[in-house]
Amino acid sequence: MTKNDPLSVCVTQAVETYFEDLNGQEPTNLHHFFINEVEKPFLEVVMKQVNGNQTKASEILGINRNTLRKKLKTYDLC
Repeated sequence: MTKNDPLSVCVTQAVETYFEDLNGQEPTNLHHFFINEVEKPFLEVVMKQVNGNQTKASEILGINRNTLRKKLKTYDLC
């Protein structure tokens, strides 16, 4: 991976590595695991970019501010 790779390439490589590291074991709740692994740092970066302004972050993310607040609370980011 390089910093110029599209996000989809990075995600594909990370998921493939995850499956390789399982050594044949079956994962469970993979969607939940993936969302938790990706969404928290994603929100952290966005909130940093907007200096903690939830209104601006919700506009950038294209989600309702109450939804953003709920997500921030879920990940203990507020």
